[in-house]
Amino acid sequence: MGKMIELTASDGFKLGAYRADPVGKPKGGIVVLQEIFGANEHIRAVADKAAAAGYLAIAPALFDRAERDVNWAYTDDTMKAGVGLLGKIKPEDTLKDVEAALKAAHEGGKAGIVGFCWGGSLAWVAAAEMPGLDAAVGYYGGRIPAMNAMAPKAPILLHFGERDQGIPMAGVREVEAAHPNVPVYVYPAGHAFNRDPDPTKYDAPSAKLAWERTMAFFGEKLA
Repeated sequence: MGKMIELTASDGFKLGAYRADPVGKPKGGIVVLQEIFGANEHIRAVADKAAAAGYLAIAPALFDRAERDVNWAYTDDTMKAGVGLLGKIKPEDTLKDVEAALKAAHEGGKAGIVGFCWGGSLAWVAAAEMPGLDAAVGYYGGRIPAMNAMAPKAPILLHFGERDQGIPMAGVREVEAAHPNVPVYVYPAGHAFNRDPDPTKYDAPSAKLAWERTMAFFGEKLA
């Protein structure tokens, strides 16, 4: 089990974060970026899983600038509420909060980012724009095809579901074509296939394979 900590962004804003520490010396640090349901139990479980694999994991509460302590289950109402909160936060402020989490994760050594949905898109932006990032992994980042012109400076790996109704495969293939050095994996699953608390989304074989690839990627890039 991890614990809640406080981070301070470069503009002085203080936000919460979930921190999970490994047993023994960390192999590196991993920032876990949330979906639009907050740094909820699922995101914290991902952080715990990263810690169990040997990494110092930090999951920042990226909605804190609009509403504190968002920890929602997966419903249509919370999805609408999350979209509403997202509209209240400036993108540049979110990146400041991500950067604060990355700084904390560097306590473990080299540090990377893994993001899911909204967080997956943020991982793409961070790979292109964030100093000090050593590697990134994006899961089903819906905005990535629209940001195809960005050039990742940090190594990044991407996961998508071929049955994701919100991310057309044509857009994914355009990302592949524009960035041949970026590993892009497509799974026989829909959106949010890693979300194990949500049986309507979770695809166990795809989630297992994607996590194995994620850990192998971080194992190489954060060593």
